[in-house]
Amino acid sequence: MFAIDLADDAQLFPLEVWHAEEFLAHMDRGREFIGRYIGFPDRATDLDSARKLLGSNAEKAAADGARLYGIRVDGTLVGGVLFPSFDAAGGNAEVGCWLEPAAAGRGLVTKACRILVDWAIGERGIHRVEWHVATGNTKSIAVAERLGFTREGVMRQNYLHHGVRQDTEMWALLADEWAAARKA
Repeated sequence: MFAIDLADDAQLFPLEVWHAEEFLAHMDRGREFIGRYIGFPDRATDLDSARKLLGSNAEKAAADGARLYGIRVDGTLVGGVLFPSFDAAGGNAEVGCWLEPAAAGRGLVTKACRILVDWAIGERGIHRVEWHVATGNTKSIAVAERLGFTREGVMRQNYLHHGVRQDTEMWALLADEWAAARKA
């Protein structure tokens, strides 16, 4: 299987339909924590819905769109990173992440997102990478900051999540900024 090492015990790999049982078990372990800000746990509540979620993302990846990657620690799926949107022709993409509490604080998401941004800009010619994050999600905001994204503004009450309208911060990184940061 294709995987990229993030640490001695952690790997980044393409998350595919055949991982549905593993993905569901991961969502079940981290459902409350992960679901505070993102909808994956609401969309993967049983094996069929987990397969549909992963299948939908596989179809998008096959059409050169959204992509989904898992992060394993000691062989267990504990989180992931993704391109919720990927428009190579337009030169724009969005990157995002999620993680179980047990794997937090190790820098795995930052390393994995760095790999995705490197690939998107370096290999695919993406010009602008965005990071959309709920204003209360301070850990995700910290990842955007570590990667060199710039906070561009707040979309007020644009995201309805669990019956509550949330503000979403918009962060972005341009290709020339990424290149300059990588040289430093």
